[in-house]
Amino acid sequence: MSTIAGAAPAPKTTTSPAARTARPDRPRPPRRQWGSERSAEPLSIVHERPGNAKITLGRIAILVTIGAWAMYVITTIIREFIETASPSFRFSIEAVLYVLVVSALTFSALMHLIARQGALYRFRDHNRLPRAELDRHFGDDYGHAITVIVPSYVEELSVVSKTLWSAALQEFADIEVVLLIDDPPEPTDPDRIAELAATRALPHEIERTLAVPAGRIHLAAERSLALIEERGHVTTEDVHDLADEYRYAADWLERFAARWPQEDHLDEFFVDRVIRGLASELRLTLLALEAALDQGDTPDERRVRELHRRLEWIFSARVRSFERKRYASLSHEANKAMNLNAYIGLMGHRWKIEHSADGALLIEAGDEERAELSVRDTEYILTLDADSMLLRDYCLRLVQFLEQEGNERVAVTQTPYSSYRGAPTRIERIAGATTDVQHILHQGTSYYNATFWVGANAVIRKRAIEDIVQVENVGGFLVKTYIQDRTVIEDTESSIDLGVHDWTLVNYPERLSYSATPPDFGSLVVQRRRWANGGLLILPKLQHQLAERRRKQDRILLREVMLRVNYMASITWASFGLIMLLAYPFDGRLLSPWVALAALPYFLALGTDLRDSGHRFTDIFRIYGFNLVLLAVNVAGVLKSLQQAATGEKIPFARTPKVSNRTAAPGLFVFFPYLIIGFSLYSLYRDVMDENWGNAAFAGINAVLCSWAMVAYVGIRNSIVDMVLGVVGWLWVEKKAEPQPRAVDPDKPVDWNAILYFGERRLGREHFRRSKERRRRISARR
Repeated sequence: MSTIAGAAPAPKTTTSPAARTARPDRPRPPRRQWGSERSAEPLSIVHERPGNAKITLGRIAILVTIGAWAMYVITTIIREFIETASPSFRFSIEAVLYVLVVSALTFSALMHLIARQGALYRFRDHNRLPRAELDRHFGDDYGHAITVIVPSYVEELSVVSKTLWSAALQEFADIEVVLLIDDPPEPTDPDRIAELAATRALPHEIERTLAVPAGRIHLAAERSLALIEERGHVTTEDVHDLADEYRYAADWLERFAARWPQEDHLDEFFVDRVIRGLASELRLTLLALEAALDQGDTPDERRVRELHRRLEWIFSARVRSFERKRYASLSHEANKAMNLNAYIGLMGHRWKIEHSADGALLIEAGDEERAELSVRDTEYILTLDADSMLLRDYCLRLVQFLEQEGNERVAVTQTPYSSYRGAPTRIERIAGATTDVQHILHQGTSYYNATFWVGANAVIRKRAIEDIVQVENVGGFLVKTYIQDRTVIEDTESSIDLGVHDWTLVNYPERLSYSATPPDFGSLVVQRRRWANGGLLILPKLQHQLAERRRKQDRILLREVMLRVNYMASITWASFGLIMLLAYPFDGRLLSPWVALAALPYFLALGTDLRDSGHRFTDIFRIYGFNLVLLAVNVAGVLKSLQQAATGEKIPFARTPKVSNRTAAPGLFVFFPYLIIGFSLYSLYRDVMDENWGNAAFAGINAVLCSWAMVAYVGIRNSIVDMVLGVVGWLWVEKKAEPQPRAVDPDKPVDWNAILYFGERRLGREHFRRSKERRRRISARR
């Protein structure tokens, strides 16, 4: 029986995984731009503890936002209606629309400040668990396991390799890493054939590389622990032996890091933070052991056993691969969720492989039957995107959190990912800045029980997703859906489903995971359009969850509801509200300094968080221009949601390109920012002529910041190329090939197995055509 998760046999090779990432055909990383990030030093794992002054200012910011909005409504809108005897119909409509837009944008700013305040409370109260307590929790009698599943679709080998290594080097007692390869299993392009073969070989290479230190460390631990048990106490010789193993492990990791090719800032992060970071921790333990020897002291037997086991955990991971598209009995839906679901549905069962006319089938094997595939079941599942990396104790700390008393109903815990530092392009740097701010906000939502699953990485209690599984019969095979694939933000919808079944989600308040941000405008368009799609479709599910919780008399705070609604729908009202402010010349009487005062706390808090996260306070202006450039992308995502609501069709999952060369953007999304610039300049001229100074200032700011964003993030030359390609692609119509009648080979034997399997008329008709052709040829001979 094979325990390898359904992968093709790995080809034999002697090339190390580090060397294999530096292929000659690998695209060169983008040239570092002026204004990009120079320092690649990431932030500390533990957030800086905020002081009382910062927390107090956060509370004041919330009160000022609410008070300024209320004063605006009272002193401007209500006063205008009271003082104007008979306001015109146009002014009344403008006033209603303007106050709705301002209220919606102020509400989103308020939710930002509330989530941020929750994060400050959590960072103030968080105390990092000491290492000894972790080792004690995962003692000799610990029996739980975790499966790390990494969905991958046509990824660069170097990207996947770093992700798998960061998972394989997790300090966890029983861990299996499975790469879910979703590439077409039988490509015809020679380059794709070579890349797929290399990807299939990667798990085997990692496991083979780990086998060398794992074997030595395991034998040393068994020998040392046996002597200690026989002797009944720890001697200095035992500590010497333990120190030698820590020295060997640290040396091995440092040699591995030295051989790894560093071609971009992701490689630099992997080497410095993942590999050398782990080596540094081992050397810290080595320092403690040597100090104990110098002082003539020794750790007790239990601690020595824990330290030996820790080394074994680091190098003991099993690494496998699995390809669902090799099996006709599994779902081939083109999205990440069903790739995950296909493997999760196999866990805990033994499978035999049967061959049919439609391909290989996985059939559950009986107790007495031989199984070609056995997929182990584990208490925990870690889903990890192929462009993400984990720090060394991610699994250890998050699983320990799930197993704390009082967390029995926590289904998912995660550390919302942070951005890699040292981005070589301006747009990657500013996208990373928004990612780091979102990390803070996600941490804050857990304070109000409003956490959403962020799919880049998460530790999942398998028992929880079994409560929300949906089973349907597709083509005679049972398809299990644990993670919903109705929308492309599958993790958000699954968060709501878990809440219906009394499960909760919590973000762990540390920085333990990192994920890539798009390096150019084209790939950013793919990512942000996907993020903007689906939120509106999930809102009815939220209403159902709240109704179920009220029926069970659960306590539901208004802040939780507001934060959840804002998370799912704010991109809709913010996008359309901004379009209205940009496009329509509202009456100058509706403007007021109170509107600016209501927005001021949001921008001050945003700038402070950016600065504290290692970015610049002035990035608030760059982010505003960044959002203007992405306005059309967000609107397109919202419209796609409305289309899906009307048609009921699933939207194919559009993967974010993770390549080093530039990705072309759709011409319409490049043209729209130019439209914003042109219209803002026209509005500026018109408002200056009308002496409408408030609107003129707003139009001028939009024109300047959007122009800067286009030059800095897209590039004039690149934007012209993308727009020309968009026009050409729209005008160009490829000539369709004339349909050729299918030739019938009367001498080809009838595929009786396919006819019996499918039982469809199309196969029967082909058989009849062959029989008719055969009879015609016999008659011609006669």
